[in-house]
Amino acid sequence: MKYMMLIAGSEETWDSRTQEDNAALRERLGRWWGEQTAAGTIVEGHELESSQTATTVRIGLDGGTTVTDGPFVEGKEMVGGYGILDVPDLDAALRIAASWPAPGDVLEIRPIVERG
Repeated sequence: MKYMMLIAGSEETWDSRTQEDNAALRERLGRWWGEQTAAGTIVEGHELESSQTATTVRIGLDGGTTVTDGPFVEGKEMVGGYGILDVPDLDAALRIAASWPAPGDVLEIRPIVERG
C-alpha cells in the first residue's frame, strides 16, 4: 500500500541552528533517506524550497482564481518535503515516520487513493 508522508517543521528552527548543526542534521537525514530508499520503503520524495517561494492558487466557488504570493496558510510549521512510502500497512508507515531523525518536525501520513 502506498502512503504520502508530508514532512513539516519550523523554518525558524532551521534558521536558528548553526551551519555546523544543520550540516550534521542534513547528513543524518540523507543517510536515513538513503537507507529507506535502499530498503524500498520510500519510492519517491523531494525536499521543497522555503515557504517564502510558495505561490497559492485559490479556486473560487464561481470558478474564478486568485493567485497570491506565499503559502496556503500562515503558520509556524510549513511543509518542507514529502515521501511516497510503499509498505504493507499503516503500522509500517508509522514505524518509518517514527524513525525520522529531525527533532521537532511533524510527519503526516495519509493513504494514497489508487483508482483502477
